[in-house]
Amino acid sequence: MPKTLTDEQHRRNRVAQWAFDTRPVLGRFHLWLEDVASEWMRGSPARGFGFAEPSLERALVAAAAVTALGTFLFGRYGEGKGLAKSGLNAVKKDADAMSSYVLSEGLWFISRALPENHAIMVCLGEGLMPKAGETPEMGANPLLGFGRIYARPQVARFLDRRVTQLINDEGYEWDDFYREVTEAGITIWGAAIDTLENTSRFANGAPTGPITVLHLFDQPLTIARPFEGYMGNLFVPREVTRTAEESSVLLDFLTPRHKVLEVIEKTYPGIQREHVHVWTLRGKSREQRLGRLWAEWEALGVDLVDDDTDLPGGHKAFTESGTYAPIYRCGAWTEEGGKPHVFLCDGYAASAEALQAATLARLFGLDASMAMYTSLFELPLDAERHIMQLDPEAANFAQRLQALFPRPLADPEIAAYRANVRAAREANFALSKRVMTADDFFPKKQWRCLALSGFMLPDPYSGIDGVRQVASDTYRVAVRATSDLADARIDLSLRLMEDLNVSRLIFNPLLDRFVAGEDFESRPVKISDSGRIRNELQTLASQALEFFGTNGIRVHFDRIHHDLMSPEKKERIRLVLEWYKKNHPVWFEWLEIR
Repeated sequence: MPKTLTDEQHRRNRVAQWAFDTRPVLGRFHLWLEDVASEWMRGSPARGFGFAEPSLERALVAAAAVTALGTFLFGRYGEGKGLAKSGLNAVKKDADAMSSYVLSEGLWFISRALPENHAIMVCLGEGLMPKAGETPEMGANPLLGFGRIYARPQVARFLDRRVTQLINDEGYEWDDFYREVTEAGITIWGAAIDTLENTSRFANGAPTGPITVLHLFDQPLTIARPFEGYMGNLFVPREVTRTAEESSVLLDFLTPRHKVLEVIEKTYPGIQREHVHVWTLRGKSREQRLGRLWAEWEALGVDLVDDDTDLPGGHKAFTESGTYAPIYRCGAWTEEGGKPHVFLCDGYAASAEALQAATLARLFGLDASMAMYTSLFELPLDAERHIMQLDPEAANFAQRLQALFPRPLADPEIAAYRANVRAAREANFALSKRVMTADDFFPKKQWRCLALSGFMLPDPYSGIDGVRQVASDTYRVAVRATSDLADARIDLSLRLMEDLNVSRLIFNPLLDRFVAGEDFESRPVKISDSGRIRNELQTLASQALEFFGTNGIRVHFDRIHHDLMSPEKKERIRLVLEWYKKNHPVWFEWLEIR
């Protein structure tokens, strides 16, 4: 009769399997896997998430966990509290750089285990533009943005050349790119990434909120250029949408909110209006954009969520940022006594965050509709949506734009809006539609998604804890992993195999280590330094890079604002790059410095 395994033997077997499957990521950052525990709200470990091979799914979970851990430990958490704007901005940049670098390294090491004809391509990334209250240079955050390729070398070279052509050749469009990729037999897994959601809360030392978000899709997004704007969005339970359809009501982001509420009340008979909870961004800086929306909901008597709203788990909501995690709370439920409640998300978000939320929403039985806005976003929601539907090449563009504004526009402002609309068109957004759904971003319209969130600090909406220290050198990190087939919380207990000072170097980008004083001239140089530095430049200062030829990158230091990078840091990085270019010209033939 076969011997039954004990719980401890099952645990050890589970840890051994995870350690084997995640060894590229853990080995890169000198981490030891002490334990793995999981809670499956939907699906089962035996079936997995159904997106990729289970071993690859585990490696992706580990990458999200390690990014959360590394950023929490070495991303200067809370060091911006009380600082002037320039000091706070520097802390935010360092945090974004840390998180972007760690996840990028994780994906690079994972890519060696991808099927031979597969690649991960970053199609949307958070951090190209300034947010509310930020100046332009504050929006140029270190990030994983459009066109970053993670694959085996031959596949990566093939795709890199075509991404460069997409960016530089006006005659080469997304359809040409997709056709060539398909004919070559290459499968692209598109990604939408925000390596540090709620960066300001992280830099200011807020007790909740910061997370790493990685969404991986079974096909690329239909995006052809680097672009980030804003998107109005509305998330409602699918039951509400079905009720609207049966009642011949068009329900989407542009529907008047009193009509939305009528459908909600028809879907959940007897629901009290104070039990309709609406989450939207708040704060004085957004009053111009969202004031009318707030007033519309408040006049209807619903509960407009604010920072004093208690959520399950003992945490309060926050509304100054973070439009992704509230999707975990969206939906309908019945409290004790049979009283129905519903939680909605409304308003707007940056485009990468909006698409992440929209694709997560489908996995939780929600419907999402979106309207494209500019990155300038001065007008209220209901007026701003018309700008993106203007033709930037039309002779009457300026007149039609001016008609939307209550004040005269100067020529530079008109030029900025024209460039913004043109950039969105060139990026291949579906601007002609009344509203967009997530399906509009995928060539096949039917898509699969693996949504990963690594939690640095507790999240009020999902109730998941952040990084917890469980021993002097060991930390437990939670990752929420969701797909069409499954939804699970996975806790990894990770032990640092080096002391904190050495681990800090392991997690830090190479260029940052050189800026901090490490002697790059006496350090043994490896051919991998070329790829690492190329990767770090794309993460650190994407706005300063010009892609040329088949593989070249030209670095324009004059494009980097001094508030993004100090003159001393710029000079040090220039010195490092010039030294590598002079002493290792073959390995750095791709680099030009301006």
